[in-house]
Amino acid sequence: MADWSKIEALPKERLETLFANDADRLAKLSLDVAGIHFDWSKTHLTPEAVAAFEALAKETDLAGKREAMFAGQNVNVTEDRPVEHTAERGEGKDESVARAAAYHARMRAVIDAIEADAFGPIRSVLHVGIGGSALGPHLLIDALGRDSDRYDVAIVSNVDGMALDDVFDRFDPATTLLVVASKTFTTTETMMNAESVIAWMTGAGVEDPYGRVIALTASPEKAIEWGVDETRILPFSEGVGGRYSLWSSIGFPAAIKLGWEQFEELLDGAAEMDRHFRLTALHENAPALAAFADLYYTQVRHAETRAPFAYDERLRLLPSYLQQLEMESNGKGVTVDGQPVGRPTAAITWGGVGTDAQHAVFQLLHQGTHLVPVEFLAVIEAGDTLPAEHHRQLLLNAFAQGAALMKGKQVDDPARSYPGDRPSSTLLLDRLDARTLGALIAFYEHRVFVNGVLLGINSFDQFGVELGKEMAKAAAKGGGDFDPSTTDLIARAGLA
Repeated sequence: MADWSKIEALPKERLETLFANDADRLAKLSLDVAGIHFDWSKTHLTPEAVAAFEALAKETDLAGKREAMFAGQNVNVTEDRPVEHTAERGEGKDESVARAAAYHARMRAVIDAIEADAFGPIRSVLHVGIGGSALGPHLLIDALGRDSDRYDVAIVSNVDGMALDDVFDRFDPATTLLVVASKTFTTTETMMNAESVIAWMTGAGVEDPYGRVIALTASPEKAIEWGVDETRILPFSEGVGGRYSLWSSIGFPAAIKLGWEQFEELLDGAAEMDRHFRLTALHENAPALAAFADLYYTQVRHAETRAPFAYDERLRLLPSYLQQLEMESNGKGVTVDGQPVGRPTAAITWGGVGTDAQHAVFQLLHQGTHLVPVEFLAVIEAGDTLPAEHHRQLLLNAFAQGAALMKGKQVDDPARSYPGDRPSSTLLLDRLDARTLGALIAFYEHRVFVNGVLLGINSFDQFGVELGKEMAKAAAKGGGDFDPSTTDLIARAGLA
């Protein structure tokens, strides 16, 4: 087991004291990468803490595991497969990079064919998927596609029929393309939604609904069995995990909405962050420093949650995206050797959008009894067309909240006092474009990886999602050994 004793023994000084004792603190704990300014100076990281984490990284062979990942070795040990999402943006094993490039060329050719009306007059794209097959594309389209009039794209993940009904009310089946995204092409919710879309098309008189289907999958044979023509299947590697898959053909709805040049810019930005992570010393490495802060708060200060807040409406879906990325990756209880971890792993990720969140949850952050490391995300260049004062107030609120969390305020009335010494980090983007967003998402991916390596866990499996799905399938077939409460609920809902 790794030795955490030096990290657990780190002194617990107040943030204001750390600033007072080190005139160069800001310079030591901030850096600029790929159009993003990172500031961890208002966290409790110190040069001594960073050095202790660097020692832990050496003990856990972070450098070796990082190279193994980029080299295409089977670092996903429980599933005995490589981790190849970086190859999708050109950074990885030569063979994997070449395969990803070929798959991208195939995707571009299909998009060119759609634009040339080879599928008929397509005006709308209905993408069905769930988890990583939906969250990533949805984030990209919401962040970057608001001004695009290329196609009307809807992302549907929920098996709740209300989700599809809303789209059916807006789209014309005669001009709609169905995109089915599933790594295995067996995901229950996705395949049920896909069948319902086919039925909707058929009921509206579409002659060949399966001819209007694009399949995004790592199991092409399953898509063919379902009825998709081989020429309309866009595969991706088995080594690309769902929550890391937006760079692959899973990013198809974003590519068709934004245009191919924007999708390539997204990949290029991610590749820039890949190179930074791979080649930069840990004390100047953005994903590593972020992970060190994460681990300091979970292991030393026993924080159970962390909260990213996007001070830009275009990034409103980022907290939801990070919930899956971080909690599905590192929400584990055993090490890569199958032994109990024996310490906290992933924090619970939650968050929201400023300034809305200030009037909803910041009461707890400022005066509550929970220590919650906060992460502020903001963009210098405004995305709106309103008077500049709107964006000025937005940014000032983000910066002031971080200052207030740290400084606090002491008055005679305890109910009006703020304890201060509450940590926050800030990620300030020059602008929100495809390249910068690609770098930002890649930063979070590598941050997750560093957390996992230092904790000794596998960040790339997700067996914890299986049991509930298995039990739901058993219940649907009229079986399953359920507790009295669950049995009663099934009966009360008329499902028995």
